[in-house]
Amino acid sequence: MKKIEITVSPKGETKVETKGFTGGACREASRFVEQALGTRTAESLTAEFYETQETGQELKQSH
Repeated sequence: MKKIEITVSPKGETKVETKGFTGGACREASRFVEQALGTRTAESLTAEFYETQETGQELKQSH
C-alpha cells in the first residue's frame, strides 16, 4: 500500500515520509506536500528508492 506520512513536532518541524513507493515515484508523490511546507532541510533515502518499479530489483549505483 502506498502512503505519505507527515509528522509535525511540537516545535513545528515537519517530516514527510513515503511508504510503498519504488524509485523516484516517492519524490513525485510527495512533491506537492514538500512545496506546501516550504524549504527542504534534509533528505534521507530508503532502500525502496533504489528499487525499480517494474521488477522490484535494486538498482546498482556506479561510482
